[in-house]
Amino acid sequence: QVRLEESGGGLVQAGGSLRLSCVASGRISSFGTMAWYRQAPGQQRELVASIAGGGITNYADSVKGRFTISRDKAYKTAYLQMNSLKPEDTAVYFCKASVNSQVHYWGQGTQVTVSP
Repeated sequence: QVRLEESGGGLVQAGGSLRLSCVASGRISSFGTMAWYRQAPGQQRELVASIAGGGITNYADSVKGRFTISRDKAYKTAYLQMNSLKPEDTAVYFCKASVNSQVHYWGQGTQVTVSP
């Protein structure tokens, strides 16, 4: 069974930084694409950033220039460096790892709260 565990969330003031980590464990050799999503109260889950096997990254417009997604060489850990945080970044952040187009795994989420 594959498990994803996020960490690194917390409370930070606007303008501050946080680094989220997503570590995979279980019977998996590597993932094709890893991504971060977030969900604020009363809102739909949205894609924040993704990184494909070739290192190609994609970002939501709202975080471009502030957030950076990366992954380790084993393709089992993903990171999200978040700088210049804003109150509107407050949400539960989820890690998603995809083996292929049909097999996906989700973590339980980590809370990020940005105070004004």
